[in-house]
Amino acid sequence: MQELIQIILATIIVSFISLMGILCLLAKKRLDNILTFIVAFAAGTMLATSFFHLMPESFEAINTLWPVLIGIVIFFILESVIHWHHSHELNCANCTSPTAYLNLIGDGLHNFIDGLIIAASFLINPITGILVTISIMLHEIPQEIGDFAILIHSGFSKTQAIITNLISALVAVLGGIFGYFFFSRIEFAIPYAIGIAAGSFIYIATSDLFPILHKEKNKIKKIIQTIALIIGILLMWIILSIHLH
Repeated sequence: MQELIQIILATIIVSFISLMGILCLLAKKRLDNILTFIVAFAAGTMLATSFFHLMPESFEAINTLWPVLIGIVIFFILESVIHWHHSHELNCANCTSPTAYLNLIGDGLHNFIDGLIIAASFLINPITGILVTISIMLHEIPQEIGDFAILIHSGFSKTQAIITNLISALVAVLGGIFGYFFFSRIEFAIPYAIGIAAGSFIYIATSDLFPILHKEKNKIKKIIQTIALIIGILLMWIILSIHLH
């Protein structure tokens, strides 16, 4: 029951990251300047969490990395078939209303899977759950800002955009609760789920976040990106080193 409470709290916290879209209203230009740092830092934490913790944890239990590869393929298929669109751009002048609804559906599915991943990670141990939650939260910040921009440019009012984005985000809580009861009954599936989570983190960081970073042409910002990426990796490595010792 303690794990369930931790999972629910973690997914609620992740869900309320959707309110980051409000920042678009408050400091758009200032946000443009820090978004590149957040995206790079998020990519670093996701890669570090995957390579330093999730992959070894999964491999130790099942002695194979197939779930990692399967996770990468699954997320590729989701983007290809469902047109899972998570824009990190703050301007979306060409977005249409169907794009907005498609984005909400894709975002809801993404959040449900996030809930499953969080549930599986907390069922391993609290530190794994916390690290996974932090990585997901950091990725959610630029994603939710982009989602908010899409809804606004598609004709949603600011209030409608915030409410619909929050409802979509709260699907993560359902994913977390479902994951808890599912993985509690089928414990052998947890290492496989963690391996798939590692693959998803690798895919998101390299296929979703890295291309956004490569669009930056300013040399100073590119240096800042690299530093933020390294900081994200080192921070997770330090946290894991302290925990393991």
